[in-house]
Amino acid sequence: MAKFGKRTRAAREAFAGKSDLSVEEAVTLIKANANAKFDETIEIALNLGVDPRHADQMVRGVVGLPNGTGKSVRVAVFARGPKADEATAAGADIVGAEDLMEAVQGGKIDFDRCIATPDMMPIVGRLGKVLGPRNLMPNPKVGTVTMDIKEAVEAAKGGQVQFKAEKGGVVHAGIGKLSFDEAKLVENVRAFVGAVSKAKPTGSKGTYMKKIALSSTMGPGVTVEVDNAVTE
Repeated sequence: MAKFGKRTRAAREAFAGKSDLSVEEAVTLIKANANAKFDETIEIALNLGVDPRHADQMVRGVVGLPNGTGKSVRVAVFARGPKADEATAAGADIVGAEDLMEAVQGGKIDFDRCIATPDMMPIVGRLGKVLGPRNLMPNPKVGTVTMDIKEAVEAAKGGQVQFKAEKGGVVHAGIGKLSFDEAKLVENVRAFVGAVSKAKPTGSKGTYMKKIALSSTMGPGVTVEVDNAVTE
């Protein structure tokens, strides 16, 4: 049987018997019992009643968290000419075309978000097997294939979060840092859950949002009452 340290045991005891809390109660509990030596990320996981293997049950989208994520996002942009200049001016970390494609093919992926102008998609399309599994493939549905490069880069840098249902119908994301005020974390949680709720696919049958859980990077998780977290 695994042995846990004093801090881990104390955190587990604090969470014992607690479930289906309000968003406010869950955030308070997590902040009070997080004890890592770094600014942990507050993470959310949603168990959805969908099977993403079916196209009409795929859940994906993007949401701009009102208080950002607290994380520095590295943005790569596939663009040429004036649009490449626009990307650089907007704060993109990497800008390129064929040279960027070759770097990615060589295994160099030094970015967290990938944006492309529509004319670059024939090049970017060759990277599907590399970028797809990492959820980095540009997609017009989430605003990462666009001519408005400035807005896309600024949104990515400003706390925009992409989400996509994984195998088993689970959606997860980081929605802030432990150092955030409780009210800001609560606001971010509700914004994220609201976006996933609105992204309900046409093929979803029965209960769509089955379970919501919050945790810190190193801490235990606690479930949140679904009706409390969903605000239409």
